[in-house]
Amino acid sequence: MAVVALAGGLGAPGVTTAAMALLMTWPLPEGHRVVLAEADPDGGAILPGALQGTLGNSHGMRNLAVAARQGQLVEAFWRQLVDVTDAGTRDRLVLPGLYDPAHASAMEPVWKPLARLFTGIEDHGHDVLVDLGRRGAFGPSAVLAHQADVLLVVARNTLRGLQSAQVRLEALREGAGGSTEPSILLVDEGPFSREEVRKTLGAPVAAVLPWQPREAKVLSDGAEQPRRFESGPLMRSARSAAVRVQELVAIRRSRLAPPPPGPAEGRVISDAR
Repeated sequence: MAVVALAGGLGAPGVTTAAMALLMTWPLPEGHRVVLAEADPDGGAILPGALQGTLGNSHGMRNLAVAARQGQLVEAFWRQLVDVTDAGTRDRLVLPGLYDPAHASAMEPVWKPLARLFTGIEDHGHDVLVDLGRRGAFGPSAVLAHQADVLLVVARNTLRGLQSAQVRLEALREGAGGSTEPSILLVDEGPFSREEVRKTLGAPVAAVLPWQPREAKVLSDGAEQPRRFESGPLMRSARSAAVRVQELVAIRRSRLAPPPPGPAEGRVISDAR
């Protein structure tokens, strides 16, 4: 199980769309769930977009700020989750973001306990995807990026997209404090190859999503699905990306795992028994 954070630069690189694609294709063993949390201080896009405004403002981050002041953050968290599966299986869930950026200041005391909650619920079979938008990887909410197993910077391979991503990567590295080194989730809109992007940005490209505006609107705006949407290039690439991200989580955790006890240490343990 894992916590994966996604961040973007200036403009609209497609962070929320990419996060939704990962949410809908994330491999789930039986009994496991995945949660997408919109943690962009500039406001969330899923309530008016993918969910088509059907819930109004009844669910979301703003309610967690109120609950936290009452010492009820954990209980409120589970009540705010919205099922985005057609079958109502509640294994792919969304925590909608702020509907008004003016509420961002009220969230400042909540980000740290929320980050602890995210890292704790994996013991209960939950993965968490965190949509940090353009600003969420900095300031009080940066703790969500620092404590993630994998940090993905969503970028388009256009000149403008790469310049924006480069600025964002430099800022992330300066403020990381020894946390996870960012990787790139590339949206293939422009002329630059995966290898050129890697060399230019000095960061590994974890996965590539195709530039598919029509299909992307299904995820970003709740548009009607075109034919063969589930088997089309966008969702196929998202499935591969989700598998790759899970592999990156496993690699990082294996590196951080304590080494096995040596022979002498093992004898001490045996003698103690």
